[in-house]
Amino acid sequence: MASLWLTRSTSRARLRHSLSSSLSIISSSSSSSSSSSSPTTITSPNFITRLSHLFPDFENSRHHFNVSKKNLSLLSNFRPGIAWISTSSGVADNSGKGDQNNKNVAGGPSWIDVYLPRGIQPYAKLARLDKPIGTWLLAWPCMWSITLASTPGQLPDFKMAALFGCGALLLRGAGCTVNDLLDRDIDTMVERTKLRPVASGLLTPFQGICFLGFQLLLGLGILLQLNNYSRVLGASSLLLVFSYPLMKRFTFWPQAYLGLTFNWGALLGWSAVKGSLDPAIVFPLYFSGVFWTLVYDTIYAHQDKEDDMKVGVKSTALRFGDSTKEWTTGFGIACISSLALSGYNADIGWPYYAFLAAASGQLAWQIWTVNLTCRADCNRKFVSNKWFGALIFSGILFGRVF
Repeated sequence: MASLWLTRSTSRARLRHSLSSSLSIISSSSSSSSSSSSPTTITSPNFITRLSHLFPDFENSRHHFNVSKKNLSLLSNFRPGIAWISTSSGVADNSGKGDQNNKNVAGGPSWIDVYLPRGIQPYAKLARLDKPIGTWLLAWPCMWSITLASTPGQLPDFKMAALFGCGALLLRGAGCTVNDLLDRDIDTMVERTKLRPVASGLLTPFQGICFLGFQLLLGLGILLQLNNYSRVLGASSLLLVFSYPLMKRFTFWPQAYLGLTFNWGALLGWSAVKGSLDPAIVFPLYFSGVFWTLVYDTIYAHQDKEDDMKVGVKSTALRFGDSTKEWTTGFGIACISSLALSGYNADIGWPYYAFLAAASGQLAWQIWTVNLTCRADCNRKFVSNKWFGALIFSGILFGRVF
């Protein structure tokens, strides 16, 4: 025992000696380097100052994201997987018994916190890359339209589908950026949104505008790959994208306006393949998406209805109140009917209607089983709409191929 103690004491003494030696070497090297000039040293403080504006100020943010003991324990149990990436929406499932004990808090670190450099994380969160459900909801109407426009008996154009997939990711990120810039004062008063990068002060409005310009520039590169008709049609959607965040201030129907915006791809996908629009097919498809949006975004809006009343913004959740399920049932029936009409006018095969029946069941399930007083359950039903979109896409695909 005594020999073990002596060995540990000797090791500590050697470690102290080596550390002190290393510090003296560093000190002497830094003093010598400061006295001599290097030709590769950047001496322009203005360049560094201008560049620093594009990186987030973690120290001065209102709620900058420190890693607490609780988050460290969550990180230690973190297992990357499909559920974290494909269904994340930022709401923890704390309880299924109403909203009294069910706080709308983040469910632990996302893949952004684990894998991305710290300087990039706020921009990724501003584009909601950790919550891809919005990209799915934006992309599905595009995929429906592209597949419906394909030649019977053949698979859809995969290059076109890939372009629209990338475009959906960029346009959704740009829309979220515009929304956060315009709503930064409102977001600070809403529990679910107060930690967003702009609202929390992690990013400045100038940084958000620069990031918006970057996303729009990439989106323009994708738009230029399409025909001239589609370029004009795609550019016209920007009016909807930029004006949507203001609608909640003026009308109880911002979800309808979101439907007009989010389903523009139903028009654009067809024109990108065909070079024009067929109103008998694409208009019912477009309005089916609008009705679908009224269903899922009304359910989503019930998460914020208490905060919305305090802040003074409007939504269909507040407009419908206790009649929400009756209203959303009507929208669901209109959605399915419009999809059936679009398929009939496109002379699509019978597998489409089999998948449409399955999608009808999925939509009915979420409308009639959602607990509108439970934020976590509203979020679960909202996220499940990616499967509704997948069922409709599968029906169109098999209906065209067969």
